[in-house]
This record gives sequence, C-alpha cells and structure tokens, in this order.
Amino acid sequence: MTDFGSAKTIGARIQTLRRSRGMRTSKDLADAIGGSMTVSIIENIELGRKANLDVSQLLNIAMALQVPPSYILAPMNDPSAPLDLPGLSSAFDGMSAIEFDAWLASLDAGAYMSRTLEGRNSTTELNALREWHALSAEIRRLQAMLQVEENLLDGGPYAGRTQERLRDAQRSIRRLGPLLNAGGWNLPLDEDELEANAS
Repeated sequence: MTDFGSAKTIGARIQTLRRSRGMRTSKDLADAIGGSMTVSIIENIELGRKANLDVSQLLNIAMALQVPPSYILAPMNDPSAPLDLPGLSSAFDGMSAIEFDAWLASLDAGAYMSRTLEGRNSTTELNALREWHALSAEIRRLQAMLQVEENLLDGGPYAGRTQERLRDAQRSIRRLGPLLNAGGWNLPLDEDELEANAS
C-alpha cells in the first residue's frame, strides 16, 4: 500500500489515509464525516474526477481522518517535494511541502517566510495570538492549582513555586493583550483574572 504522505494527488492521499484508518470504503468515510458529504463526492475526489475541494470538504475529511489539512494538501513524507496542488498561482512556484505547511500554519520560525511586510506581520500577530490564548489557559490552570495547594496542602513548598509561575504568566499576558488589541484584535482582557493571586 502506498504511503499517504508521498502519494502524488489529494485523492490518492485521502484514499490511502482512509484505508490506513480502517475505513474500507468511501461510505465509511462519509459516515465518519456525518452526512455533509455523499459517497459519490468522496469517490470522485479519491479517483481524481473532482480536483478542487471546498474548504469545508477539506476540513471535514481531515477531521474524520484525524490529520492536519497539510497531510491531505501536500506530500508531507517528502518535505522537499514541490506542491502538487492544481490551480495554484505562480506565487506558490518552488514552494516545497514543508514550506507550504509552515505557511499554512503561520509558523513564525517555519521553513517559509513571507516576502512581504504584511505577510510577516500577519504571521507575527497570529503567533502572538496563539501565545495569548495559551497563557490565558495557563493562568486559569495555575489559579486552580494554587487554590488546591492552599486549601488542601496548607500552602506547603509548592504554593510558592505555583505563585511565581502564575505571576510570570500574568506579566506575559499583560504585555501581549494590549499590543494585540492595539493591532486591531478584540481580546477580552479580564483584569480581575490577571490580578487574582498576583500578590
């Protein structure tokens, strides 16, 4: 069986991935997607009779197959291979599979760097937004952890370290939030959350 990452078309990658996931037929994939795609659409994609996918079709297939969209769109097992997607503009000429993945994921330190200032700014902003989201989740986790440590363990040696990590996360999010909001992102800045346990 051909490895999905080096299959030469979107349809071949989908078919190989489907089989590797234990889905023997296109109907199995349609059932996994949940009714928004018919068996005939999936068969046409797999056999190359339908070369262009709607974004929703691509995302539904990738989610059902439990892979990032890059695995379907590019030959990821051969990172230096050129893109094999039909209909792309000349801006994609010479872009390898791994460069495409970095571009698609807006990776700041990825294998691809935009040639324009606007493209670089967009990548930087998206990475700051990802960091802000991760810090928000970390603050909530640390606050819950600190409360457990103080209530159940009477503080103990861990509370001080948790408090320090919480302050670091709060300082970082205080720096990122206003910068992103100034750039046009409308982020909820919950000062009560940021200030909680900050002392």
